[in-house]
Amino acid sequence: MRISLGSATRNRSKRLGPDAERRVRVHYRLRGYRVLAANEWAGGNELDLVVRRGRRLVFCEVKAKSGPRYGSPWEAVGPEKVRRVKRAAETWLARHPELAGLEIALEAVAVRGRRIERAPLD
Repeated sequence: MRISLGSATRNRSKRLGPDAERRVRVHYRLRGYRVLAANEWAGGNELDLVVRRGRRLVFCEVKAKSGPRYGSPWEAVGPEKVRRVKRAAETWLARHPELAGLEIALEAVAVRGRRIERAPLD
């Protein structure tokens, strides 16, 4: 049996990720960060967002869910995702040697409705 989602549901799902990433870019900008890259591929993986403020460089993995019945955005950031983000960050940094020596951070950013939550990726 095949279940078809309505076109409105499909369109909403397609917009969720890009809308969340746009909101997270604004979130960081309002806190004094400069966006260096967005949706850039490195090391065979996509970096959702790379931002910098002073000597701090942050690689962000953005996750969003449309509601509680779909689970938590944090559930989508497991050990394999962390490895991929680290690999992509290392590759991206190798392409940008002028940024060597900065403090590097990896963050997961969850978008839930109007809330944006940040947590370190370990």
